[in-house]
Amino acid sequence: MISTQTKITRLNSQDVGVMRAMLGMFGEAFEDAENYCRAQPSDSYLQDLLCGSGFIAIAALQGQEVIGGLAAYVLPKFEQQRKEIYIYDLGVQGAYRRRGIATALINELQRIAHDIGAYVIFVQADYGDDPAVALYTKLGIREDVMHFDIEPQPAA
Repeated sequence: MISTQTKITRLNSQDVGVMRAMLGMFGEAFEDAENYCRAQPSDSYLQDLLCGSGFIAIAALQGQEVIGGLAAYVLPKFEQQRKEIYIYDLGVQGAYRRRGIATALINELQRIAHDIGAYVIFVQADYGDDPAVALYTKLGIREDVMHFDIEPQPAA
């Protein structure tokens, strides 16, 4: 169960420092500091991202320390006037795992999704990532799909 000392909060344009700490936490939690810490964007880029309607960042804080985080994108749909939300990253520091923090982060995203009129939240989990699969199975309906990375190419 999540500690009463843990605060779950949506970040805004005033929270660039917290966002940077969340990037550092992701780098540590995913063992990928190269991608999350080496070339972080400018403060103005992060401010624009955090105040825009297409991105949602939620932090789990223990005092001033970021112990968990969720980054998601809001996708306006073209076939109907509605939105989907894609959870891009969800991570919790190792020492704080299995305490309900990831669930609390997703629950906050569910509230935000409802408030903005999104009709679904979706997330990818990789085969072999059993804790993530168990978490998402508890909260949603599983769909087995294929994922492809397509490299951008210059015009011919």
